[in-house]
This record gives sequence, structure tokens and C-alpha cells, in this order.
Amino acid sequence: MEAPWRPHRRDGSGQATVEAALLLPFVALLLLAVVQVGVLVRAQVLVTHAAREAARAAAVDPDTSAAVDAGKHAASLDANRMRIDIEGRAGRGSHVTARATYHSPTNVPLIGALLGDIDLEGEATMRVE
Repeated sequence: MEAPWRPHRRDGSGQATVEAALLLPFVALLLLAVVQVGVLVRAQVLVTHAAREAARAAAVDPDTSAAVDAGKHAASLDANRMRIDIEGRAGRGSHVTARATYHSPTNVPLIGALLGDIDLEGEATMRVE
């Protein structure tokens, strides 16, 4: 004899799995975005450090090319993507300003393609010695 027909009970036993499968790509994108922001913040700190080193070098040495080289090599960034401009330097007691601009690559998967490269800037002013 056949079992009597019973309607299926809906107990939601697979609901959590489906929700997790739908939410996982968004969580992964969010984590990649956090990593990209961290990389950009690190690059910004290094650009500011490069500007500070270039200003310090320009404050003690009248050769601006040496100051530009000091700034480019102070940070562990691609020197070909960095530009440093030196302004000022009239004489002892005056001020010299170094501006560093870095064309930062955004190469974290998926997020980097959405953002594109970003220009970061740093500036530092020091008194000429």
C-alpha cells in the first residue's frame, strides 16, 4: 500500500546556505576594497615622507637635483611614477618647499580595475640652513 500523500514542510534548512552563497561575492569585494585602501594609504604616507626628505635635502644643499633624487629614493615607491618639484631657496633663513606627486597604480584584483590609477600628493616646507 502506498504512503498517504503529505504536503512538504518548509523548515528553511537550506536557507542559510543560499544566503551565504549570495552574500559571499559582496563580502569578497568589500575585503578587496579594504586592501586597496590600505595600499593607497601606505603610498600616501610614503609620498609625504619623500616630500619631507626632498625638502630636508634642499634645505641643506643648494643643488635641487640632489634634493629630487633624495626624495625619490627615500620612499620604496617606483621612482618613474614620482615627480618632485622644489620651490624657494633664496638664502639662509628662508624657506624651501618640496611637492611630491605620485601616480599610484591600483592593482588589487577587481577593485583596481574599477578605480584606475590615482594621483597622490605630499608637501613639506623647511627652513634653509
